[in-house]
Amino acid sequence: MSNFSHLDPVALNDWHVVACVEDLPIDRAVRTVLLGEPIAVGRREGKAAVWQGHATVEAAQTELPVIERFGYVWTTLGTPERDLFEIPEFSEADRRHIIQGVVRVNVSAPRAVENFLDMGHFPFVHTGILGEEPHTEVKPYKVQVSAEPPEIMVTDCEFYQPQANADSTTGADTEYIYRVPHPFCAVLYKTGSRQRDRRDVIALFGQPVEEDWVLVHIVICLLDEIRDLATLRRFHQTILGQDKPILENQVPKRLPLDSRSEVPIRADAASAAYRRWLRERGLRYGVVAGNGIGAH
Repeated sequence: MSNFSHLDPVALNDWHVVACVEDLPIDRAVRTVLLGEPIAVGRREGKAAVWQGHATVEAAQTELPVIERFGYVWTTLGTPERDLFEIPEFSEADRRHIIQGVVRVNVSAPRAVENFLDMGHFPFVHTGILGEEPHTEVKPYKVQVSAEPPEIMVTDCEFYQPQANADSTTGADTEYIYRVPHPFCAVLYKTGSRQRDRRDVIALFGQPVEEDWVLVHIVICLLDEIRDLATLRRFHQTILGQDKPILENQVPKRLPLDSRSEVPIRADAASAAYRRWLRERGLRYGVVAGNGIGAH
């Protein structure tokens, strides 16, 4: 039985990312925080392990459930009703996985996911890279919400980008598909590979440290051979660096779920669906409900 009954049960009984497998030291535990609770991540008998509190590997006693997937360690403070979601492309042998790293952002995890879904900010925040004026229109796209597995799919997204990826030398209309398989995670499928019938994959895994703090973990799953890994990482780090101050200036830092709190426009269909999806699932952690009260 969980010792964290005071937490939001939706967030409590889900899997959450807590560390990159490659970054785990062999002889000691890494201290971190999940849903406001201190935990430690390390290795036992060659496998990833997570413990309550900030104990050392030798002193750790109460272990939490663990899944290793997508190059990351996932755990839960509760009892999940289902397995962690899958991203089938990560199992394809001809793809290369690039762990982009982690960025600490002073905003809630749902705010970070919503920003990831927003194409409207491309020309103004990522000028000259993911967008530029006068190409500011977000063309109509489709949003589908499924009950089982519970997730959101956003399709038929198209946006002009001066530099769609690190190797781009000319601007092009780029096609996107967004998938939200978890309240704090989102996956982007993006054209740009030399294989026209397949897409590169970029995943955002949000580790909810506190209600208004998130560790954003990014992993990239590419088809093409990477000629310059440093340039690739610098490209994506630039994007994250541009997003961070915008996110941290959001008011409130938790995501409002009341449909009346922020007036949506057509371009915000994905955001509106995401908020409604979180509201219908009963999530309280990192959000603001209609009465202005979040998880507390």
